Amino acid sequence: MDRQSTWHIGLAGALTVAFTLLVVYASLHPFSGWRDSGAPVLAFLTSGWPRYMTVFDLFSDIMGYLPFGFLCVPALQPRFGRLAACVLTVVLGASLSLSMEGLQNFLPSRVPSNIDLGCNTLGSLLGALLGARWGALLLDGGRLHSMQIRLVGMGAMADAGLILLGLWLFSQLNPEILLFGNGDLRSLLGLEVPLPFVAERFPWIEAGVAASNILAVGLLAGCMLRQGGRFLPAALIGFALVIKTFSLMLLMSVSAGFSWATPGSLSGVAAGLVLWLLATALPGSLQQALAALALLLATALVNLAPENPYISAIMQTWHQGHFLNFNGLTRLISLLWPFLALPYLILMRPEKTHEA
Repeated sequence: MDRQSTWHIGLAGALTVAFTLLVVYASLHPFSGWRDSGAPVLAFLTSGWPRYMTVFDLFSDIMGYLPFGFLCVPALQPRFGRLAACVLTVVLGASLSLSMEGLQNFLPSRVPSNIDLGCNTLGSLLGALLGARWGALLLDGGRLHSMQIRLVGMGAMADAGLILLGLWLFSQLNPEILLFGNGDLRSLLGLEVPLPFVAERFPWIEAGVAASNILAVGLLAGCMLRQGGRFLPAALIGFALVIKTFSLMLLMSVSAGFSWATPGSLSGVAAGLVLWLLATALPGSLQQALAALALLLATALVNLAPENPYISAIMQTWHQGHFLNFNGLTRLISLLWPFLALPYLILMRPEKTHEA
């Protein structure tokens, strides 16, 4: 097997596995209240049209499995061929959906549906067709492949780093956290907020969280690059702010789009960018160590931060509705991200070669 196929299977397969895990989490969230209702597990297959089904439900069920089909085909194609990969992808997508719908019988907050199963299968089919046409172009031998080789190289660590940065961008869709404030373990562990809210001190905490995270992510992205340059890490941070803004507009309201831009957060963004620019002059190993320290500081500040009354007020009036699964997924990624990034920073070898 040639180098191209090896890269292809590594990245496409890793993305497929990662997306499958996200589907499982979204389908079974909130993972509480498990009980046996006594009804046959597959009884939903012969049920009638759901009472409260909407066009949005149908669209979201289709789109939820479309990426699975798109990623799975290029992952399977080198071994099985294009046609067999498409068929196998649809079978896997339908089997995954059937398994999730069946397990939802045991969750009181979830309702299994044959319509969901059909839409998920249709999404897998559409994604498989798109993956057969464009998946190889994007994931193997195309522009993205060439760009990865040039900028971050090949191999498991390069693939893992790209996925890690993608998850960091995805975590910005969580409306419940401070700007870049990932890693809050208090709700998971049932811990009380350790510090009271003091208006005069809170902007300093916001600034510290934003600055230390920008420093950590900027250095992490820079250490991954084989070629020197500050544009890509800066663009990554800028894109994260764009995602944060538009997600707040979509999930909350248009007026809430820039609610993250508090004096504390803006000061933290400015300080973080300055610190990151200064740190780029350090050797790669020192940048890597500084990124790990900044990540530890950011996570500690997030877990010590008092509850933000503004965010709490917004969340009390926000009816999650169709976004319940989505919000649970973003919350999970936000919680886990620092604890995935830290071992990566410890294990990685800086790729920078200081080329122009």
